[in-house]
Amino acid sequence: MTALSKLRNIGISAHIDSGKTTLTERILYYSGRIHKTREVKGDDGGATMDFMDLERERGITIQSACTQVKWNGHTINVIDTPGHVDFTVEVERSLRVLDGAVLVLCAVGGVQSQSLTVDRQMKRYGVPRITFINKMDRTGADPFKVTAQIEDKLKVTPVPLQYPMGAETEFQGVIDLIDMQAVYFEGPNGEEVVRKEIPAEFADEAAAARTKMLETLSLFDDALMVTLLEEAAPEADHVRKIIREATLSQEITPVMMGTAFKNKGVQELLDGCTAFLPSPLDCDVVAQDLSNINESGRGEPIRLSTEEGDPLVTMAFKTVLEQFGQLTFCRVYQGQIKKGGTYINARTGRKVRFGRLLRMHANDREEIDVAGPGDIVAVVGVDCATGDTFCGDGAEIALENIFVPEAVLRLSVEPLTQGGGDRMGKALERFRREDPTFRVLSDPETGETIIAGMGQLHLEVYVERMRREYNVDVLVGEPKVAYRESPTKEVRFNFRHRKQTGGSGQYAHVVGRLRPIAEEDSEETFRFVNEVSQGRIPKEYIPAVEQGFKRAIEKGPLCETEVVGAEFVLEDGSFHEVDSSEMAFKTCGFNCAREHLRKAGMTLLEPIMKLEIEAPDEYQGPICGHVSSKRGLINSTEAQYGSTVILAEVPLAEMFDYANELRSMTQGKGQFSMEFLKYKQTPKNVQAEVVERRRMEREERMAMA
Repeated sequence: MTALSKLRNIGISAHIDSGKTTLTERILYYSGRIHKTREVKGDDGGATMDFMDLERERGITIQSACTQVKWNGHTINVIDTPGHVDFTVEVERSLRVLDGAVLVLCAVGGVQSQSLTVDRQMKRYGVPRITFINKMDRTGADPFKVTAQIEDKLKVTPVPLQYPMGAETEFQGVIDLIDMQAVYFEGPNGEEVVRKEIPAEFADEAAAARTKMLETLSLFDDALMVTLLEEAAPEADHVRKIIREATLSQEITPVMMGTAFKNKGVQELLDGCTAFLPSPLDCDVVAQDLSNINESGRGEPIRLSTEEGDPLVTMAFKTVLEQFGQLTFCRVYQGQIKKGGTYINARTGRKVRFGRLLRMHANDREEIDVAGPGDIVAVVGVDCATGDTFCGDGAEIALENIFVPEAVLRLSVEPLTQGGGDRMGKALERFRREDPTFRVLSDPETGETIIAGMGQLHLEVYVERMRREYNVDVLVGEPKVAYRESPTKEVRFNFRHRKQTGGSGQYAHVVGRLRPIAEEDSEETFRFVNEVSQGRIPKEYIPAVEQGFKRAIEKGPLCETEVVGAEFVLEDGSFHEVDSSEMAFKTCGFNCAREHLRKAGMTLLEPIMKLEIEAPDEYQGPICGHVSSKRGLINSTEAQYGSTVILAEVPLAEMFDYANELRSMTQGKGQFSMEFLKYKQTPKNVQAEVVERRRMEREERMAMA
């Protein structure tokens, strides 16, 4: 088993088309894992890590893929993640279990919209990163501009460890600013790393870049500052130690550069990963001790150890349903997983036997008998959900779960053939279990099956996978925006529920107020406050009132969409010794909320998307005008070597078929990416249209029924 100090768990993350998968392919090649490189959009079968047919056809990564490589005595577990925001949960759950990451930025595009999302995810889980500026061979490559963007847009301190020798077609290699050597990548595939003296034409710039690097690092180390004040030369090992410590504490982001496609800079990046990114020993993992519950109902914080003999603690961060059972990807935090061992699911309390353990290499697998702290492995045949914690004997521990963003787009689907219903059901159940952002709902009025996800591409991919993997052709309905409803004014309620039938009746009485949650607390979608005193309502009935309120907000009065931002304050009430029950108070809460939501000035909220468009300069005016016509707000425009990058906020309802509109407007030269930003109040005229449209749809359904 690998010594923990020599183990690295890293993820490769970036914006679309920044070169993540190509970089991963070169990492596999130089580490000896594969013996021939293949390209993402090549005719040789596509990149190793893009093993799905759909990935190879579209030239994009859809699922994260895991592999393990050896490099200079170190073992590196590498996860290649998608760039499209529609598959952001793949990045989210990968970063949740990784110790370090490589943020890949395009030397031309720089920090783009999805780069910001990935940066936010890294900060959420406290993952130190190295930034790799890729595509240095492209026309318009400017690593200095990208470095400035890292500081300006990502709000981190970039420390370039290399200086480029040329750029675009003149890119020859890099200068190592720590050892002050020129590094070239020779041989047919750049496999020979050759270090030479720095060429005279780069000597002054490299010296200035080194001085700037050391000055930045001196802010994090007093001994280095003294050395610089004495005008002495610091030792290279001391500089590396400072870089490592400042990277692990996330005070700096080391910046390296190269071109994966042209085989330059990848080996130096691997050296940087082993030198500056953390091992499992450097990570302080805190979990909840379920055997010691505090007043808030959560387990007391407990630090996990990497000592041998401690009980197992592992997280299932990804599940894939296959023909012969579920494949569960796990990260071991404490103790050991052993083939044939029995462990407890902390969420369900059930004991589960781990029959087979696998080491994954993309879609290939290798049987193993044991895995220890820091390992990323797959278990066959375990029934569990994403985010579950498994513990060995003597441990009752739960790890922090994975953040799952809200679905913003819905489609109705129905099989075209009579026998396709069962197969479609199996497919949807599989996708729902594998992907926490993919939702399957049923419309109780129409009986339609509704799928919800992060965007059109997300749902398109699942529809196509149903056709290919389950032989089900489906009829896809019009995309529907996931609107929400929210109260805008406070209303008081004094509501009685009486029902008298044979035998005991039902009686419940609640008094209080319904009010909107303040915008600064907008992350809370529902809040219940109990202010009942002196036993006016028995304690055992209070949760039933809350459940009634919760059930009522599932469908609002405007469009029967989810109600958010509502606070129910229960102040008073009364009960009957015989006729009151949990069911009576639940029904009372439900009917009270339904009646008073209509009086609370309900407003419709719509999802607003963050839109990034890149197109030639001459189309800037028409694009901005077109975005404004879609109720969009232009935030910024930036010129980049003959192209314009436009950042805007646009309602999702206006963005269907935007790909075709942009293509025709720019003669096929424009491209865009879009991600969910926030929910915002819909203008009154638009709200009236949406409400009327939904009302007519309901009436049509009722007439057909």
